[in-house]
Amino acid sequence: MIGSAETIQAALPREIARRAHIQEALADLGRPGSRYRVATPAAIVDLDILEKNVATMRKALEGKAVALRPHAKSHKCSRIARIQVEAGAAGICCAKLGEAEALAESGVQSVLVTSPLIGADIAARAVKLAASMRDFAIVVDNPAAVTLFGEAARRSSFVLPVLIDSDVGHHRTGVVGAKMALGLAKAIASEPFLKLRGVQGYGGHWQHIPDAATRRGAVTQGIQELSSIVAALKAEGFQISTITGGGSGSLHTDLELGVLNEIQPGSYIFMDREYHEALDGDMTPDGKGRFETSLFVQARVVSANQPDHVTVDAGLKAFATDGPLPRVASAGFENLEYKFFGDEFGRLSGSSKNPFAAGDRIEFETPHCDPTIDRYDVLHLVRGDVLVEIAQVEGRGRSQ
Repeated sequence: MIGSAETIQAALPREIARRAHIQEALADLGRPGSRYRVATPAAIVDLDILEKNVATMRKALEGKAVALRPHAKSHKCSRIARIQVEAGAAGICCAKLGEAEALAESGVQSVLVTSPLIGADIAARAVKLAASMRDFAIVVDNPAAVTLFGEAARRSSFVLPVLIDSDVGHHRTGVVGAKMALGLAKAIASEPFLKLRGVQGYGGHWQHIPDAATRRGAVTQGIQELSSIVAALKAEGFQISTITGGGSGSLHTDLELGVLNEIQPGSYIFMDREYHEALDGDMTPDGKGRFETSLFVQARVVSANQPDHVTVDAGLKAFATDGPLPRVASAGFENLEYKFFGDEFGRLSGSSKNPFAAGDRIEFETPHCDPTIDRYDVLHLVRGDVLVEIAQVEGRGRSQ
């Protein structure tokens, strides 16, 4: 279903809606071929594929006592968050408090902030946000943060749910071992306006391990550490209702081990080259489907004067640069090799079935979806070759 241009324009901030290229795209909304008439470089989301990925995840979780709380760090967009929640997600995760604030302003009502927060100003903002939402929680990994959040919650007479972030082998954040977890749980219990909801254990370093058996072994080891923390907390009488973590790359093992009762995959809706190369065609846990690429960056050939390559208008500013190179996704051009050619430009070389000309449109699979999305103010939502919606990336640029 295509919304009216007026409705979509009204939903965008004025400074975005009044941009000439946005107005032109809105005027073209719903017309055949409009996908390939947007200003480039552009972030393109194929809604048919995204919705298929959402349905594939839902089927993978059928019959399992596991809630889905997808991570919005992949999209930072309330429109996509609503698609996920309407399909059965319990809520969403955010990496930053600022992202949670942005999505809450657009109607998202259940958020877990998965990065440990610190600071009296941050604590005051978090409590204020929590009081305005149906469901909001944070993670903590040190007593100083517990004290700050406890004081902010007390001043507002609001009981703030918290989870203990646990280090499961990444050594980035989280309490280390059961003893530290127990100490933190006791600190939380001493604060009358904090409530311990559960524990989090996320292994970001697991998600792109290329060998399935090696990946499974790493996840298993980390989840065993998380299980020991949960067991120690329960033995001391603490109620642990939520055990959350996991990701798109560890999904198979997360569900197989059965320790987590809430999972946080994010990239499954988009997929990217990094995930595809790591997972190497892994099926979803039910064995019935794969997550497919729904996110593309569209570029145009801006120069075709050289005998061995052409130049496109998507360079370092258009893609994440921390993973593999972008990969051509457009039919007939799949064998071309992309290389960064500067801030604004990319270089395409190699043989293709189709000849090149200035103005040709080329779409690319992104190297790493999360930081690629962070380069764009809006997502162009398409079905086939038709542009059906323009959605703001509200969480872009939001600080902690």
